[in-house]
Amino acid sequence: MSRSPAAEVTRAKLLLLVASGSGYSAAARAVGRTSGDAVSAPVGRFNREGLAAVVPRHGGGRRRVYDEPARARILAEAQRAPTPERDGTATRSLSALKRVLRQASDGLPAVSTYTPWQVLHEAGSSHRQARTWCPTGQAPRKRKAGVVTVTDPDAGPKKS
Repeated sequence: MSRSPAAEVTRAKLLLLVASGSGYSAAARAVGRTSGDAVSAPVGRFNREGLAAVVPRHGGGRRRVYDEPARARILAEAQRAPTPERDGTATRSLSALKRVLRQASDGLPAVSTYTPWQVLHEAGSSHRQARTWCPTGQAPRKRKAGVVTVTDPDAGPKKS
């Protein structure tokens, strides 16, 4: 069973309280808000959009510049092993990844180093001392039989 974000639960409680006949001020106090004005916006949005009003929208800040295909392109490039002839380096750094993405014919000509970093972190990868990106919760370990990848079973719950 997945947990709903706190904002969705609060909005759902507000809507249920108003639907059951509570006033805006009483509904606001019941969920820990001080003003009934904070209830009128979610109720109005619910009247216009239905249940979609419970899900939070963009909360401010800069909007994403790159869409899902571009983000998939960044992930695919990061997973490709670098070749010295093509990439000019044998290790993968964010600046090298940026340079390759900018120079590719199907690449992203204005990508910064922050964008691949953000995309890789959202995909569950982290940068290691060996200057490689690995999935979070997985680590290579030497064993008698060779190198194996050990997976942390609690890695998913730790991230959320």
